[in-house]
Amino acid sequence: MNHTHRPVLLAEAVTALIDGPLLQDQTKKIVIIDGTFGRGGHSQRLLSKLNTNARLMAFDKDLDAIAVAKAIKDPRFSIIHSSFAQMDQYAEPASIDGILLDLGISSPQVDEAHRGFSFRRDGPLDMRMNTDHGITAAEWLEQAPQEEISKVIKTYGEERFASQIAKAIVAKREEGLSPKTTLQLANLVASVVRTREPGQDPATRTFQALRIFINRELEDLELGLKAALSLLKPGARLAVISFHSLEDRIVKQFLQAHAKVEVPRGLPLREKDLPQSALEIIARIRPGEEELKENPRARSAIMRVAEKRMGALA
Repeated sequence: MNHTHRPVLLAEAVTALIDGPLLQDQTKKIVIIDGTFGRGGHSQRLLSKLNTNARLMAFDKDLDAIAVAKAIKDPRFSIIHSSFAQMDQYAEPASIDGILLDLGISSPQVDEAHRGFSFRRDGPLDMRMNTDHGITAAEWLEQAPQEEISKVIKTYGEERFASQIAKAIVAKREEGLSPKTTLQLANLVASVVRTREPGQDPATRTFQALRIFINRELEDLELGLKAALSLLKPGARLAVISFHSLEDRIVKQFLQAHAKVEVPRGLPLREKDLPQSALEIIARIRPGEEELKENPRARSAIMRVAEKRMGALA
């Protein structure tokens, strides 16, 4: 069993924040947020680059991640058991010098069967990031209408066999055999999904969909991006690492929407009088060949970096 977690785009993410204009003078009291602590790889590297006056606030919903974070004995570091969607409840607007969001799940979460994220290891069908809040995937499948199950699998898994999978789940439920474990669900999905892309397990899309739904991942992402924009100082940077197209689409569209200004056609404004957009898009970065050799789980990662414009009010 491999519980080793390799932070994705580690050097690139830290560099993206450290190279921001606000961090060039580290004699100032810098405050950075790691919105997704995970197993702390990005936080630890950031701490190694920040001066003694800096502060690093980290967030995570996962109690296992909180336990790892509490072992860090660095007075500059603090951990908050909450989603990054609520990070604006813990800091003042325009008070943060950089924010990192790594949207992937950590390797221990995938590898530990009792978390219920893996279709390769048998365990309870849980899938909650925060195991002391909300219902498990098994509990939801036991009571959700067939149409809703189909919609979730189709929307969040982009699964073309969503209706057949939902029908099979409900049929088993009516027999008193609703899936309670990861392998029960994986085998049920495999009995319905007849074709799949080479190298992809038939259950991949269904497990992704249920994980996203149970943890409200996309809703949290939308709220977190808005919170980040509010918290960043002008000149501060936001770096977001996503791992599938649904996440990346939300990040890309958010950054693009705030990197332009809509001016009604025909308004008599000179260029210098045009309102300024809130963000400047800095980079779109994917893992290099060397990282992919060492960590195949990084293959779908995309990091987008933006900087809040000087004078931006949003």
